[in-house]
Amino acid sequence: MGTKKSKKSVDNINSRIKLVMKSGKADLGYKAALKCIRKNKGKMILISNNCPPLRRSEIEYLAMLAKTQVHHYSGDNSALGAACGKLFNCSVLTITDAGDSDILTAKE
Repeated sequence: MGTKKSKKSVDNINSRIKLVMKSGKADLGYKAALKCIRKNKGKMILISNNCPPLRRSEIEYLAMLAKTQVHHYSGDNSALGAACGKLFNCSVLTITDAGDSDILTAKE
C-alpha cells in the first residue's frame, strides 16, 4: 500500500510542477539556482535524488541562509526534466513565482 501513496504524491507534485511551468516562473539548473538564492528571489528549490552530494549540500546551505524552502524530489534528474515539460535532464529547479499552483503552501 505504501507504493500507491508514494505514486500518488509523485503524480501530485508533477502536476503542480507543470502548473508552475505553465502559469508561474521557474529557473532550471544549478547555476541559475545559485543566482536566485543569492539575489533572494527563489521561493522554493526542488533537488533531484541523484544530484551530486556536494552540490546538494551547497544548495541546502545557501537556501538555509536565504530562508528558502527546499524539497527533495523523489525522481532522478531525467524525471524532473520531464515533469518540467523539457526534453533534457534537470537536477535543480528553482521556483521564483508559483503562479496558479499551490506548490509553496502544500505539505506532503
